[in-house]
Amino acid sequence: MSFLQIKIYRGKFIAYTVFVVSIGLAIGLITCAILLYQWVDNARNEATSAFIRVENAFQYNADRIEAYMQRVYSNSGLMTDVRCFLGHSAEGYLTGRLQESRYNQPLVSFPDDMKSFLYSGGQGDITQVSLHTTEQGNVIHFDSNGKASFKFRLPNTDEAFQESIHKGFVYRKKLSDPNQISRQLGEFRFLVSSDHIFKNVSNYRVDQAAIVNVSGDVYPIIGTNNRTEELVRQAVADERSQGYLSTGGLNGVFFVTFSSTKFDYQFVSLVDLGLMIRDQAGVLLTVFLIVLSAMISVLVLIVHNLREDARFLHHIIHSMGRVKTADFTPETPMRYRRNEYGVISRELEDMVRQLDKYIRTEYLLKLKQQETEMKALQNQINPHFLYNTLEAIRSRALVNSDVETSDAIATLGALYRDIVKQENIITIGKELALLQEYLKIMEFKYPDRFYYQFNVDDALLSVPTVKFWMQPLAENFFVHGFNSSNEFNLLVIKGWEEKKHFRLEIVDNGKWITKERLKEIRDTLLRTDDAPVKSIGLHNVYTRLHFFYGKRFAMEIGNNEEAGVKITVIIPKEVNQHVQTSNCG
Repeated sequence: MSFLQIKIYRGKFIAYTVFVVSIGLAIGLITCAILLYQWVDNARNEATSAFIRVENAFQYNADRIEAYMQRVYSNSGLMTDVRCFLGHSAEGYLTGRLQESRYNQPLVSFPDDMKSFLYSGGQGDITQVSLHTTEQGNVIHFDSNGKASFKFRLPNTDEAFQESIHKGFVYRKKLSDPNQISRQLGEFRFLVSSDHIFKNVSNYRVDQAAIVNVSGDVYPIIGTNNRTEELVRQAVADERSQGYLSTGGLNGVFFVTFSSTKFDYQFVSLVDLGLMIRDQAGVLLTVFLIVLSAMISVLVLIVHNLREDARFLHHIIHSMGRVKTADFTPETPMRYRRNEYGVISRELEDMVRQLDKYIRTEYLLKLKQQETEMKALQNQINPHFLYNTLEAIRSRALVNSDVETSDAIATLGALYRDIVKQENIITIGKELALLQEYLKIMEFKYPDRFYYQFNVDDALLSVPTVKFWMQPLAENFFVHGFNSSNEFNLLVIKGWEEKKHFRLEIVDNGKWITKERLKEIRDTLLRTDDAPVKSIGLHNVYTRLHFFYGKRFAMEIGNNEEAGVKITVIIPKEVNQHVQTSNCG
């Protein structure tokens, strides 16, 4: 990953990685915590349902016992048999039944009636019924098949009557004399078996469950051991309805307790968190893989974006290095992104190209300027020799009474002196003066066949310009458009001020330019390369003026409708803001 070589992106990647991993771990832990809470909540709900089932079973048996007691009181024959069963031995019970029976009524059996009533629903929760006096009791015991066995005259202190949560829970009902309610005959004790009442707890998804009485006795229901019994006692001693118990290290159990409204005991359910986590390892592994995949995907996306950004930054740094070393070799443009990096990279490449173009243009201008200066230096070698020579020829013309030749020589000397001595930047008024001296010479050359006119507003005379550009434009007329056989060859220079610029026109009445040649000339003016051109004079004038006046400058060349050529020069008014008239020579 090359972007790691860049410090800012290396720092960003580390920060993003820490952030993504932290968020991923947080999401994973929160998800696992939510799942663990859901599983614990499901276990709590299962324990609640199991406890409610037990309480409903107790209530169901209580309702059946209460209904049976009403049955005893409402059936005189059954009541008689119950009284015979109370306090007698087996022989006494059978003898009493026979004595109390009547030939015209069916013989009623209390044990058989109880069995058919209490076991009619197939419950079988009541495994023992005993009928007690103040000192002893008779017992009817039902096995798992509902078969009854009897024990008579057992002391109330007998082990068969000892109450324990391991044996079951006892419902006590007083047996009163139906003829005298306040007189108690004895007491019914209905034993509801713990094994029967709690066996349905296994139908629920409860890991470990037990009940505890006030004495601390523990009756294991499902999945318990010695360690579990101790935890059950701790949960009851905790006095919270639910909570967490540590079993050492990172292990622990979640407990939930319920207090019975029927009997004095508490129902305790335990959830081994370590075992639960091991059982749900597949789900947790799936969550881990999902979170890991999400983190990897996010990091891959981050790496992709950082790598792309780093590529642009590398390109930017490389471009800056190329500029520093003046290496403007064109490179294959890279794929741009639609963001700030892409804009910067694109603009930087454009800047490099424009800078290369500008340097090349400046370099060529410098070369041309140096070439011009060299030529000027060569032309300026001993200028006094040329002046003296022209003056000697002029003197000879005067001696021979040739005034016109003398004036022409004087004009040429003055023109040459002005070209050599004046500054490079002058006013248009002085440039027009130079042009007028040149045109005077051409009048001498073509007497009575060439005429010129200046119609230039005063506002243009103080506008700064470069020196000696009008003469090449006028010279084009004499080279290409002048007709020596024509008696009237005219050159007109017009100039006026407009709203945003100044306009100069050089108009002649010479020959037209063909359309093909005119298009070629116009294309030549706009060329920026160094290829040789035919209209070098026009091209040089355009290049100099465009460089001086800037992008708003324009030069147009076209044919007049009547005859001749018109060259239009458009000068922006902003030139007065950048070049002061006082700077002009």
